[in-house]
Amino acid sequence: METVTVPAFIAFTITIMVLFYGKYLTSKYQLLRQYSIPEPVVGGFACAMVVGVLYYGFDLQVVFELKVMEWLLIYFFTGIGLRADIQTLLKGGRPLLLLLLLASGYIVVQNLLGISVASLFGLDPKTGLMSGSVALTGGVGTTMAWAPTFVQDLGIANATELGVASNTLGLIGACCIGGPIAAYLINKHKLETENSDELTVGTRHDGGGDGLPVTYFGVLRAWLWLNVSMVLGYLLNESLQAAGLKLPLFVACLLAGIVLGNLGRWLLSKRRKPLHQNYAQDAEHGLSLISDICLGMFLTMALMSLQVWKLEGSFGYIVTVVGLQILMSALFTTFVVFKVMGKDYNAAVICAGFGGVTLGSTATAIVNMQAVTQQYGAARQAFIVVPLVCGFFIDLVNAMVINFMAFY
Repeated sequence: METVTVPAFIAFTITIMVLFYGKYLTSKYQLLRQYSIPEPVVGGFACAMVVGVLYYGFDLQVVFELKVMEWLLIYFFTGIGLRADIQTLLKGGRPLLLLLLLASGYIVVQNLLGISVASLFGLDPKTGLMSGSVALTGGVGTTMAWAPTFVQDLGIANATELGVASNTLGLIGACCIGGPIAAYLINKHKLETENSDELTVGTRHDGGGDGLPVTYFGVLRAWLWLNVSMVLGYLLNESLQAAGLKLPLFVACLLAGIVLGNLGRWLLSKRRKPLHQNYAQDAEHGLSLISDICLGMFLTMALMSLQVWKLEGSFGYIVTVVGLQILMSALFTTFVVFKVMGKDYNAAVICAGFGGVTLGSTATAIVNMQAVTQQYGAARQAFIVVPLVCGFFIDLVNAMVINFMAFY
């Protein structure tokens, strides 16, 4: 097997081309738009298939250097924080609590399913945790963080491989079920969308919002505030780690963005109204542009780098357990999450993201919701509630549940 490593800059350039290809296919085929399949997913899968063909058909393993991935994710979530209005956050208090309770309860059920399937396959029951909330709710970061503990303390030698393989299939499943579930709920219940063309992320498929003025200084202001927020987020993250609380860096940057964005809007509101409106709208459009590009690039990179051959060895177990996890997530989302979250349009968009929360990653949740809002319209509350739950609170709950179920 020959291995070809694609340098970071070339990989970055290929990512742009793949994302363009995904946008082209989405614009060409109505079916992809109808079921809100994200553009980065379409392009990323196409690239992953080519890489898979090279591996199995030509004994050529292609490895992309994707060092910029983490920063793209941080830029995106910092932008979400800067655009988050505190009044909307306060209104989202009850939905946020409800979604957190739903996701927390689901973690336990998810792990019980993983343990049950592992037992049926004659594996150590605790192996099922790696195919439960460790890899699916937690994502790759949580998987890599817990794998050494499972190997050294629990004696599960292939914990890393099982976790990565489970996350790979879960990520694919999350990308495929989120949009169709939301489309089904919106059409079945004839839900009314928000009367707004300005989306939190991305632009409408039907052209709404495409005419937003993006100026040189608008992008430059947005870039400046993003970097200032990221510096503050880095300092906050260092302080939290010193206090013994370990969270992903993008969570601290999200919080820093929320504080800085609302403080800036409050200070501008004290000045002349026209100046406030022009400055805020200019920066807002710049933030929308940067956030959309960063999210699309991140997920495209994530899917490009999928290595399907890592599923070999435990293929039967992985396919069975993750298949059941995807089915359970789809049913729970459709019949429980939608009802509890209010059975309105925002609830349907949250349902699109719930698969990302429970099967893939925070970025998957957001890109699923982006695809839905591009088709049907804005859902601002959903874009506040979901990132806070799956990017902040749920990590804390997941860590406690994993620790309890692994050692007690």
